[in-house]
Amino acid sequence: MRTKLFLSTLIIAIITLTFSLLSVNFVFKQQFSAYLTQANETNLEQLPSRLSALYQTKGTWDPTALNEVTHSLPMGTVVTLTDPNGKLIATLNNTMEGMMHGQDMGMSMSSYSATSWKTKTFTVSGPLGTLATAEVRYPASAQILNPQDVEFQSAVFRYLLFAGGLALLFGIILSYFTSRQLVAPLRRLTQAANRIGHGYLDERVNVRSKDEVGQLANAFNAMADNLNRQETLRKQFTADIAHELRTPLTSIKSYIEAFQDGVLPANEENLSSIHEEIDRLVDLSSDLKDLNVAEIGALQLNPEPVDLKPLLEKILHSLNPLIQEKEITLSWHASQEPVTMSGDERLLTRLFYNLVHNAYRYSNQGGQITVDLTQSSDYSQIRIKNTGMGISEDDLPLIFERFYRADKSRTRETGGTGIGLALVRQITDLHQGTITVQSKVGHETEFIVELPKKLKVAVD
Repeated sequence: MRTKLFLSTLIIAIITLTFSLLSVNFVFKQQFSAYLTQANETNLEQLPSRLSALYQTKGTWDPTALNEVTHSLPMGTVVTLTDPNGKLIATLNNTMEGMMHGQDMGMSMSSYSATSWKTKTFTVSGPLGTLATAEVRYPASAQILNPQDVEFQSAVFRYLLFAGGLALLFGIILSYFTSRQLVAPLRRLTQAANRIGHGYLDERVNVRSKDEVGQLANAFNAMADNLNRQETLRKQFTADIAHELRTPLTSIKSYIEAFQDGVLPANEENLSSIHEEIDRLVDLSSDLKDLNVAEIGALQLNPEPVDLKPLLEKILHSLNPLIQEKEITLSWHASQEPVTMSGDERLLTRLFYNLVHNAYRYSNQGGQITVDLTQSSDYSQIRIKNTGMGISEDDLPLIFERFYRADKSRTRETGGTGIGLALVRQITDLHQGTITVQSKVGHETEFIVELPKKLKVAVD
């Protein structure tokens, strides 16, 4: 890539320099030719006064003086000088000037043969009247045949080429270092990406700029942080699942071995304990299945009119024995009229059951749970608040991540596997709603769910 950047910049510089030289050459010729043509016109306007002064000085038409006037005429000019009676006095011709300066006559004449001509007639006057008539024939466009003009033009282009060469040289040097500066961080990003691909998730790149490359480096570091966090959560979840599968299975195995050895009778109480452990395994399996289905986008809504008021009352009633056992005060507030929305009743039951059960689980002994149900014209709002340990500010942005648990020491009985809230988020998103959480450590935690009453149908 570095070579491509360098060569592309070099080619652009060369093309720019070439077009600049061609443009300057074209404009120079046009403007310089116009300048010479204007100078020739001015020179010819002064011709009558110069001829009059020459005649008055010499008292006659002196050939030597006329020859000096010839040398001052514009290149290619022919002046036919006649007296008042029409008799030819002299022909002043400057077309041979190029030959005097060592230029080829044929080339000079061929140059003029392709030139358009102009003619003017001047009257040369003196104190006693008209001295002569001068008929002037000269090129309409001045040709750069004068050695001084040619040398001036050559000097301009020499300096222009010199300046262009310096600009090209500095462009090459600048292109080299610029391409190096651009490619170096990209190489570091490539190396870091390769290391992350080989499992070194702690790899990061140093951000040294705020341009697009710096933004790419920041995005790369953020991606690496997310991968590292997900890998940590995955490892933690694997350990949690192993522990939570082993605990009920070990308990079931112990009961069965006790039955076989006759240590414990296979009565209703002991079989009930085994049944509870099996229910725990079934719930864990159900959580994993639902989350996996939600993650791959295969969780489908079966929308129907749902009244949230009886739905929440049913959930609170089912959890009431657990809430009373922990001596928690339950406050339930809802409007008198029905709070109906379009949604999947099964999934909504799962959503609010997880939130209320979560509030029960993390409430302190003798604490309080408050559930409020309100509605507006477009939305239904459910607020579930509990007193207890709360959630730290560092953990708040992560609690909806799958497998995340703020307290790493919690067991299934106290903290679950970190699947419940992830599933809550998926169900909320599926219903086109929002869920937020606010908490004060050691005091209270409140989850706020807002669900639209009507689902928006995507238009293809």
